[in-house]
Amino acid sequence: MTHDYKRHGTTTLFAAPNILDGRVIAGCQQRHRHLEWLDLLKKIDRETPEGELHLVCDNYATHKHPKVMEWPDKHPRFHTHFTPTSASWLNMVERFFRDITTERLRRGVFTSVPELTAAIHEYVAMHNENPKPFIWTAKANDILQKVVRANRRLSSKQNEALH
Repeated sequence: MTHDYKRHGTTTLFAAPNILDGRVIAGCQQRHRHLEWLDLLKKIDRETPEGELHLVCDNYATHKHPKVMEWPDKHPRFHTHFTPTSASWLNMVERFFRDITTERLRRGVFTSVPELTAAIHEYVAMHNENPKPFIWTAKANDILQKVVRANRRLSSKQNEALH
C-alpha cells in the first residue's frame, strides 16, 4: 500500500470448495453473521447433487450459532465438522482464500465494493472453468512431527521468557 491508499469498503467472501473436483461455490455478503452463512448453506444445497455433504468449518462463532447448528437437523444430508483451534491449515477453503488473495486481490485496485465483488465473482468463475482438486503431498506423520517440534520450541522459548 502507498501513503495515499484509500479503502473503499469491504465484503465478506463465504466459499465452499468441493475437494473431489476443485469447484468452488462462493458468495459475497455485506456482513459476516450467521444469517449470511445460512445463505451460503442454502446455495450449496441448491447447487449440489443429492447425497451426503461434509462441511469442514473453523471455529468462528458464525459457524456455531444456534440457528446454524440446528440447520443440519432439517437438512440431514449435511454433516458439519470443525477443525481444531489454530489448525486452519486443515481447512481446504483456506487454500482457496490464499490463492484468490495472491492471484487477484492483493495487488488489485478497487474503487468500490461492487467492483471488488465483481472481481471476486470473475475469479471464482474462472477458477471453476478448469478446477483442480488440491492434492496433499506431505505425509501425515511428517506434518505431525513438525507440529511436535514446533510445540517443543515454543514451550522452551516461553519457559526461557519466564525465567
